[in-house]
Amino acid sequence: MSRIPHLLVVQHQDDGPLGRLEPAFRQATQLDVRRPDRGDALPEDLDGVHGLVVLGGSMAAWEDERASWLPATRALMARAVETGVPLLGICLGAQLLAHATGGRVERGAVGIEAGLGVVMPTDEAEGDPLMSALPIEGYVGTQGHQDAITELPPHAVLLGTGELYQHQAFRLGPVAWGVQYHPEVTADDFAGWMREDADAVVAAGLDPDEVARAVKDADDRLDELAAAHAAAFLGVVSGASAGARR
Repeated sequence: MSRIPHLLVVQHQDDGPLGRLEPAFRQATQLDVRRPDRGDALPEDLDGVHGLVVLGGSMAAWEDERASWLPATRALMARAVETGVPLLGICLGAQLLAHATGGRVERGAVGIEAGLGVVMPTDEAEGDPLMSALPIEGYVGTQGHQDAITELPPHAVLLGTGELYQHQAFRLGPVAWGVQYHPEVTADDFAGWMREDADAVVAAGLDPDEVARAVKDADDRLDELAAAHAAAFLGVVSGASAGARR
């Protein structure tokens, strides 16, 4: 059996790649990126998979008619929770995790959240395998979403909160996480999102160009945040891989 962990990644669209997370993930794992939007099949189970990452996308977590692969993605995520396969859901990925496991996801009540936003860890974040790698006094993450998790799944643990939308990070079971913000997005991809969502950004009282520029200016800090997320999650994945070999 290979000693390199198998990391399965579900990418929903061209401008939603692993971005800042890719170098660390590619160096440490057998990286298996599936593009169901381009016809890639998703596996029916997680046999031989040591970690699952589900990225963001412009569709809603319930828009199966728009993205026909969402039911299969949600099923894989629920299976990961059931079987203890480490899971990281980012933005839409976090919403899909909540939707798949009994939470509630809806259109955001106050519109789009865009740009840099402070995430405040909760008391439960202390000692959490993912969150303990992040600044406990709070950190700045990149936001880009119009839907929100309005109710966490049963037994989920809230790990990070935000001023505009409360549920910014949570854990379900021992090794499944959802983060509403985007540790992975590059400044260039984010600038494209701001152009695409310009009307919603303006309606929220923000200037799309200024928001994109602020993210670009924070590049070094955001690289550090991505590296912390990657190292923490890879540590969990490596542990799962080692356990599978025993």
